[in-house]
Amino acid sequence: MRNKLRILILFLIILISGKGYSANFPGNKELMLPADEDTSMVHAARNFKSICASCHREDFSWFAKRKWKYGKTQGDIYTSAKTGYPEFGMPSFKKRFSDQELKDLAKLIYTKLEFNIGENGIKDLDTRRIVTEKLNIRLDTVITGLSSPWGMVFLPGGDMLVNDRDGQMFRFRKGQKIAQIQGLPDIQVAGQGGLLDLRLHPNYKKNGWIYFSYSSCSVSKEVGWNTTLMRARLKKNTLVDKQVLFKALPETKVGYHLGGRITFDGKGHLFISVGERGNGDNAQTLTNDCGKIHRLNDDGTVPSDNPFVNQPDAKKSIWSYGQRNPQGLYYNTDTDILWEDEHGPKGGDELNIIQPGKNYGWPVISFGINYDGTILTKDTAKVGMEQPITYWVPSIAPSGLAFVKGNRYPGWEGNILVGSLRFMYLVRCEMEGKTVTHKEIMFPNIGRLRDIEMSPDGYIYISVEDPGIIFRLVPVP
Repeated sequence: MRNKLRILILFLIILISGKGYSANFPGNKELMLPADEDTSMVHAARNFKSICASCHREDFSWFAKRKWKYGKTQGDIYTSAKTGYPEFGMPSFKKRFSDQELKDLAKLIYTKLEFNIGENGIKDLDTRRIVTEKLNIRLDTVITGLSSPWGMVFLPGGDMLVNDRDGQMFRFRKGQKIAQIQGLPDIQVAGQGGLLDLRLHPNYKKNGWIYFSYSSCSVSKEVGWNTTLMRARLKKNTLVDKQVLFKALPETKVGYHLGGRITFDGKGHLFISVGERGNGDNAQTLTNDCGKIHRLNDDGTVPSDNPFVNQPDAKKSIWSYGQRNPQGLYYNTDTDILWEDEHGPKGGDELNIIQPGKNYGWPVISFGINYDGTILTKDTAKVGMEQPITYWVPSIAPSGLAFVKGNRYPGWEGNILVGSLRFMYLVRCEMEGKTVTHKEIMFPNIGRLRDIEMSPDGYIYISVEDPGIIFRLVPVP
């Protein structure tokens, strides 16, 4: 009788809520969502408040006391809400909510209860099956014991090279560290500086060139440091034939906004990003290297068709300018388009298509504001300055950028993946041509997501920081 009465009360609340009535429950805290949550999560929060909170409380405190008899993964919560357990007074909600609304509710509950937050975001997380909009994903922990895995590449034969920002390069085989690479140059590890990105030459099997970026001092630490690009070959786990190909100037002791991402176009050129080093004027000045994307031949020389190669006083390697702190760089060889993501100030992070000679506006135009809340600029657009393909307000602190290729991830083909340092998740951007049509937030609180790479066998790998872990994303039924 008691259970029947409870169900009756619950359905009365459902009927009332369906007419737009929103009940207040004394003693319960208001359900709060981060300001960056997408509209699906906002809608899920409203559904939870109007329907679920009558039993489970708006502050989710009831869940903390329960025994999870039917499991507490995101998929388990979805199944419970959909099928119900009448013997425990839990009705089915498959007629009240659409299937997508049920999935969103499960995602909201799972995230708010922080089942997936612990050491680097992983605690009591059933990594066998994480439900996303189009795929179920298993997270395989591939490598642990790092600090800040900033860049990673896959050698022929399956070994991995990983750059740790604290100034060390490691070689891994089947997840086990087999060597620390010797012969690295002097690296200035300070602030956001250190050992950064890592790439293999597209023709690595023939020439053996490894490219990496790092922060270095030309004269002394008292003068400062800036982003540097080197190439070398690997011989018995030691770097040999080392060549400095590029050094950004001027140097400064400011410890942030170094950029450092590297990508190749498959046509004998490479691109490297350099942040504006905390000085917005740098980004609008062609006489320095900061706040720019640079294009070089793979031997470090400047291509003769660079946009400013014949302009007096301009740095000849500049490909684009007006960038703040580019942390993702990817040349899509299928479409011959260079993509970039960069940090805005407080809000205004951007995803851009980079074109030669174009000005991307920082700090003249921006969708963000100063960190103290004051207005940085009133302009979000201006003639002669490029608009982002999409932007984020508030900032997610994007880092890492990759396209999904191959057929291992059905429904993700051609999507762009962007990592978030600030909110510790992965963003999947669905694309129609050059337009972002939908964004999905995946793996919330997994850790400060630094790098995203696709392996030669078509799997996606992501790295997170502090402690540093590398995961592989494996689709599962």
